[in-house]
Amino acid sequence: MRTEAPVLDRCPFFDHFQPKHLEKLAALGSFVYFSKDEIVFQEGDDDSKFYVILSGKVALELSSGGQRILVDTLYPGDELGWSAVLERKKQFRARALEPVEATAFKVDGLRAAFDANPYFARAFLERLSGVIAQRLQMTRRQLGRALAGVRLPATPSS
Repeated sequence: MRTEAPVLDRCPFFDHFQPKHLEKLAALGSFVYFSKDEIVFQEGDDDSKFYVILSGKVALELSSGGQRILVDTLYPGDELGWSAVLERKKQFRARALEPVEATAFKVDGLRAAFDANPYFARAFLERLSGVIAQRLQMTRRQLGRALAGVRLPATPSS
């Protein structure tokens, strides 16, 4: 099912996008559904989709030292899958914490839209860079909490 522009207009990721850009995005997006505990993608996957959550919650998780660390919880209006836009492997595992409805964008379609309109590409990538910075900050915070009780081995002196 195709996404409608007014749905995207309510998502903070698309704040300040021009109506024509929202129309273009709506034409590229399709609805997807994930059941509770369903894996949206795994850390290291080559998934080629970028998602915007419409309803439900998604956990972003990271493996470290044999344990799974919750990096962030995403809510309606949040995006996930930024690494696909940058042609990178997924940095996190995304898991539905409850039933999730989202809009999925195939990255090939996004890139074609970027090529056709550099202003649209710039607006999208500037917003995406803010999301990446926020996720890096959350990852550092959560890793710090996870490692707070871990004692590192002493390094030998020379």
